Amino acid sequence: MSDRKLKFETLQIHVGQETPDPATDARAVPIYQTSSYVFANSAQAAGRFGLTEGGNIYTRIMNPTSDVFEKRIAALEGGIAALAVASGSAAITYAIQDIEKSFTFFYLALIADGLDGWVASKTEKSKIGK
Repeated sequence: MSDRKLKFETLQIHVGQETPDPATDARAVPIYQTSSYVFANSAQAAGRFGLTEGGNIYTRIMNPTSDVFEKRIAALEGGIAALAVASGSAAITYAIQDIEKSFTFFYLALIADGLDGWVASKTEKSKIGK
């Protein structure tokens, strides 16, 4: 948004959609229920898939509704970006895959009374939890 300090309540409503929807002038974010988008020509499609041109490509990669949601979550949490996924399982998978990039071996077990496990880098092994 802008550099001014907005209250939490204001951020919840406005971040990611600073201006009303251009088609309807609605304040609420429209829900775009589509899986694909139209390209003006093959050059535009090539630019978007090559990530040299901004714009929507395919809903699983980016969707205008998800984009506003991600911007709002990032602003509310004080972050610079956020990623929305379809399920808790997907979120856990993304988190573990990101963590394990730094390690040669990664082991984690969720047990009833807490977290237990360890990670081993190329040089050391570290205990997590109990």
